[in-house]
Amino acid sequence: MTKLTPFLWALFSLVIAAVLWFILFVVKPMNFWLEMSLSLAALVFFALLIQRDLFSLGKLTLRHLVIGVLSFLLLYLIFYAGNIVTGYILPFKNAQVSMVYSNKAQAAPWMIGVLLLLVIAPGEEFFWRGFIQRQFSEKFGAQWGWILGALAYGGVHLITGNAMLVIAALVCGFYWGFLFKKEKSLWPVLISHALWDFTIFVLFPLK
Repeated sequence: MTKLTPFLWALFSLVIAAVLWFILFVVKPMNFWLEMSLSLAALVFFALLIQRDLFSLGKLTLRHLVIGVLSFLLLYLIFYAGNIVTGYILPFKNAQVSMVYSNKAQAAPWMIGVLLLLVIAPGEEFFWRGFIQRQFSEKFGAQWGWILGALAYGGVHLITGNAMLVIAALVCGFYWGFLFKKEKSLWPVLISHALWDFTIFVLFPLK
């Protein structure tokens, strides 16, 4: 029996992610924030079994901090402008964005903030960039690894049926994927993602 390579395991994990996202966004059996946290914990645990150095981040530097913060600010401005533009050209935009933000009613703001900063944002980066993009990059090279990783990130969100969420995931996937490819470190991406999640969901929502 042929042993599966880490790349094939990564492909299999995308199927798991799609199933988890379907349960999370369509079936909705439990609290959204708790289920999101548990789903990402499961995906990260699976990735860790395949890629044992998943948590090997290296030393956190001042450069990582600066790039992480600046990239978060730029991405927020991109979404701020995009929120205005899509409001004029996409008639379904407001309803679909409101559907995403409706999940905020399921937990206190402080709890959402803690989960976003410490569980959800890091979990997404460890899995999507640290595992999926890295496996694609080792198989096809850094450029295609970035592109395919971003498409996989956006593609999994197709299962939600929410076009605005898919667009947001594609933008974020390409943005953070490029940052990971360029810096060759998860630190700035982790910082950027955590700050962006916290700001867009808790501090200054776009709706």
